[in-house]
Amino acid sequence: MHRGPVTFGVLGPVVAEDAQGRPVALKGPMHRAVLARLLVARRRVVPVSDLVQDLWVAPPDGAVSAVRTFVAALRRAVEPDRPPRAPATLLVTQGLGYALRCEPDQVDAWRFEEAVTNAGAMDAAAALARLDEALAWWRGPAYADFPDAAWARADRSRLAELRLQAVEGRAQARLDLGRAAEAVPDLDEHVIAHPWRELGWRLLALALYRSGRQGDALAVLRRARELLAGHLGVDPGPALRALETDILRQEPGLAGPARPDPAGEALTRAVSAYDRVLAGGARVRLESAVGLLRNLAVTGAGGLEAAREQRAATISAAEELGDPALTARVIGAYDVPASWPRSDDPGQAAGIVAAAERALVVLPPDGPDPVRARLLATIAIESRGTRDPRPREYARQAEAIARELDDPALLAFALNGVFMQSCHRTGGSARRDRIGAELVSLARRHGLASAEVLGHLIRLQSSCATAAFDRADRHAEAADDLAGRHERPLVGVFTQWYRALRADVAEQASVERAESLYRSAAARLDQAGMPGMRDGLLPLALLGLRLRRGLPLASADDRWGPYGPWVRLLLEPGRTALADVPDPPADLLAEALWCLFARAATAAADRAAMERARRALAPAAAEWAGASSGALTVGRVADQLAALDAALRPGRPVRGRRSR
Repeated sequence: MHRGPVTFGVLGPVVAEDAQGRPVALKGPMHRAVLARLLVARRRVVPVSDLVQDLWVAPPDGAVSAVRTFVAALRRAVEPDRPPRAPATLLVTQGLGYALRCEPDQVDAWRFEEAVTNAGAMDAAAALARLDEALAWWRGPAYADFPDAAWARADRSRLAELRLQAVEGRAQARLDLGRAAEAVPDLDEHVIAHPWRELGWRLLALALYRSGRQGDALAVLRRARELLAGHLGVDPGPALRALETDILRQEPGLAGPARPDPAGEALTRAVSAYDRVLAGGARVRLESAVGLLRNLAVTGAGGLEAAREQRAATISAAEELGDPALTARVIGAYDVPASWPRSDDPGQAAGIVAAAERALVVLPPDGPDPVRARLLATIAIESRGTRDPRPREYARQAEAIARELDDPALLAFALNGVFMQSCHRTGGSARRDRIGAELVSLARRHGLASAEVLGHLIRLQSSCATAAFDRADRHAEAADDLAGRHERPLVGVFTQWYRALRADVAEQASVERAESLYRSAAARLDQAGMPGMRDGLLPLALLGLRLRRGLPLASADDRWGPYGPWVRLLLEPGRTALADVPDPPADLLAEALWCLFARAATAAADRAAMERARRALAPAAAEWAGASSGALTVGRVADQLAALDAALRPGRPVRGRRSR
């Protein structure tokens, strides 16, 4: 099978991927070191003697032979389509050394350099899009596996500098587009991490000034002057001095382009006024800011994304003040309802969990129970998709505290955590429906609109799990009605996906109409700011449609996102050992992925894999696989169990415990 060109990543740990985005096994650290050293050389030949000196402080006997062994293994990995005895074309031998003849688009660092260079010649909108894309390629420090290697030092430094230029270029593009307020958070983080870059300070001060925060802009310039003078013994450069003078004079040329967004301008003015009122009270401002973010998160995609970005910064700011109780309150106050148990930003979620756990540790033993309960619930919500029992126990503790205190809002938050931890095994729709019913009842009694919407969405999903579409209809209508009255536009994303699923399964719409409805729902989701739900959902929905209707399956080129390991078992049978495939994440699509695994196991006649799938699916026997998402299904779990039982009957030919 042709697998296409391999791509290489050095913007973080050194990795390689095939054309389908699957990791290429690079064996041990010495193999990765050889690969990285050849990538640093940028297509030039590296003599074997240099490789030996770079790989070992004191080269052992046989080092040259070891290098040749590493290179041979790398060749097999990165040139899988090369016929036996055919000359290498990628990792080539030349004279007494080796070279990696990559094309520019095969190495993320080379693509990054090209993107940053090209962005300088683009208009602001195109430059912003290009730099956003390029900065997203970074997974950590360049050559992160080899932080002390002398051979990587120059390239690592060059790439780090280029990245800083890209961050500053992105900020400049936002300023040029009249989006100054959006530039502030990244620039604030940038100058803290790199305080000697005067351009960063200048851009931050200008962004603050254009956001209506003149006082903060001047304070930033004063802070820059103090740092430069106090640590380096130099005065700010001409650009910083000129900007300070222009701000004091309120020079008209500083205003910059206006952004055609009256609502955004009104929000900026409101935030500016808010900042002035609370000037000097950092703790009060932080706690109040979380309230603003909580409200912003339910206003739509832009608000959700902005709140997500600012939330982490707010927590970091609280921790810097060294007040554990304040940090705990700031973390726990963000009680935005969550109904999809896959994180939109796993890295940020892990950071929030770590901060919450740090706050729990340092809270005094007699600390307020509501604060502790909110931290526990936060960990439960942000640890979505895991089978780790700790977050589940934290959710239970938060619920117990909330019930003891008889605090409705706290109980709603805790129940959200319980819901997020309810997927640790399959077939949990009945329990989730009870959680949803309690949320609806609790919210109606106490006027908690967001919690009531969450309750209806949970009940909608649970109703779909058993194909109870009449009941699901009532919850979809109730959720839409609440969303209209309380301006919750993102609710429609979930109900539109539900209506596509209903048309597909309950109404048996034509394949063309069902596909059209799923695609329309996906188009809306593309703009919703919820990548944790979006990634791979449409291809998986269409795969379920094809499986249930006996149609040819999709090609391997579809963007399967996080569902790829289980989908490819069907599309590329025999390529992966079933024993090596992990259990699906503990979320609302676990049953669907287990059914895909079960189909592959049955096709491979792998008894161990079939037994594994049967154990996992048995608790969900009464449900439709994947339908508890309210978005898609691959069919009845009972039908899959019957197929497994038939295949496992005594006398049926089966394979051993591993299949490839």
